[in-house]
Amino acid sequence: MTAPTGAQLTGAHLAGAPSTGTQLAGAMPTPVDPMRSRPFRVLAHHQDTDDTVTLRLEPADGVPLRFEAGQYTMLGALGIGEVPISISGDPHAPQLLQHTIRDVGGVTHALVHARPGALLDVRGPYGAGWSALDGAGGDVVLVAGGIGLAPLRPALLDVIAHRERFGRVVVLYGTRSPADVLFTGELEAWRAADVEVAVTVDYGPPGYAGRVGLVTALIPRAGFDPGRTLALVCGPEVMMRFAAAALVARGVAADRVRLSMERNMKCGVGLCGHCQLRELFICVDGPVLTYARIESLMQVRQL
Repeated sequence: MTAPTGAQLTGAHLAGAPSTGTQLAGAMPTPVDPMRSRPFRVLAHHQDTDDTVTLRLEPADGVPLRFEAGQYTMLGALGIGEVPISISGDPHAPQLLQHTIRDVGGVTHALVHARPGALLDVRGPYGAGWSALDGAGGDVVLVAGGIGLAPLRPALLDVIAHRERFGRVVVLYGTRSPADVLFTGELEAWRAADVEVAVTVDYGPPGYAGRVGLVTALIPRAGFDPGRTLALVCGPEVMMRFAAAALVARGVAADRVRLSMERNMKCGVGLCGHCQLRELFICVDGPVLTYARIESLMQVRQL
């Protein structure tokens, strides 16, 4: 597969490109440079865990950044660089952009230390989303590992906003320890919205009364009908590989299992090749892909 040329950056490749905000309602979005960044101001900084922060941002130009659940932006710290970060906010509230970021490098270190009032660069949104409403009429299962709950949060909020259209909605969430659980203030609100939430940790401190073990161990006994289920999976790649296999073993069709892949994305529009996974460019073909499409690729470790 050859990376698209500049003249070919249309349709799906620009599906997430920001609009100018000047088009009339119902009109086609005004084409813009997909490499153009916009300044966003930090409104709030929330410390989720020791190394993870959620930033809430507003557009400095006042134009909301509309996005689909599962898309990402290239988020930049001025003068330092930019990194791809999945959007963790509510797709029904595009006036507020939310990113949940783990401190793992130079750019993310600068981002997690951005305080209210600071300006950050935002390009995008980019990529294919979860399309969670495809699961309407059946059950939806979201399987998250670690910070993988952040990219799944917009899909869950989308489902909750249309809760009457779904059967059982199940969240299976695994993380390293109780101290690493994200969105602790929201878990009960999700349960109150008729969502089954099961949390497990790799290890618990003395006296911990919750579940201990791998998130994949929750799949065989989770309450959903595999024949009518859409499954969304996000987390470390090894976890996704085993989770997807467990879902298929349970009876979920491989083309009804969707995973959010991570690669070293740089341009966001399929030009640079940094995120290539054999014939796929994760930045435009993904990040969300069906297990049926990438199962064979996930078995090749060097990819």
